[in-house]
Amino acid sequence: MRKLLYLHGFASAGSSGTAVHLRNMLYEYGVEVVSPDLPIMPQEALAFLKALVAQEQPDLIVGTSMGAMYAEQMYGTPRILVNPSFHMAKHLTFQGMGRHEFLNKRQDGARDFKVDKAMIAQFREVEKTSFSRVTAEEKALVWGFFGKNDKFVNCQPEFKKAYGTEHFRIFDGEHHLNDTVLKRDIFPLVKQILNL
Repeated sequence: MRKLLYLHGFASAGSSGTAVHLRNMLYEYGVEVVSPDLPIMPQEALAFLKALVAQEQPDLIVGTSMGAMYAEQMYGTPRILVNPSFHMAKHLTFQGMGRHEFLNKRQDGARDFKVDKAMIAQFREVEKTSFSRVTAEEKALVWGFFGKNDKFVNCQPEFKKAYGTEHFRIFDGEHHLNDTVLKRDIFPLVKQILNL
């Protein structure tokens, strides 16, 4: 059975609408969608994901926003990065300190969390390893999708510098994915990569 690993964005959960839609769309093809709640602290999240990828051995990883930043570092596996946020530390320093409510239901029942200097420092450390193992082989495994109306994040230059423009795509949409963008822009590539 083929397997897709979906990595959600900041303040979200594995139960996000994108994960549900991917699961529904891939059900008829017999593809399992694994969509865990990512740990809040970045270093814990990165270690968790490396272990999870080694255990689950997904055929494809799809990440959105913060999840795409983590997905980029899951070297050796095909990856689709949607509106990747490669500068979480900077973004949260200026716009995100304090308490935040989760946007989706978490398995542990947590409803909110706190962004503090310790979390930002960990994001800064995790971000240092972004693009650390980009090779010609890796460039062939990674696609970047960027919403032309994304008002939250713009990491297009970083993606192009690391991965070039062959797998660089602009889509008609915003930062958060919706059903239309998922079906029109992302899903055809998912099917192609998974040979569906």
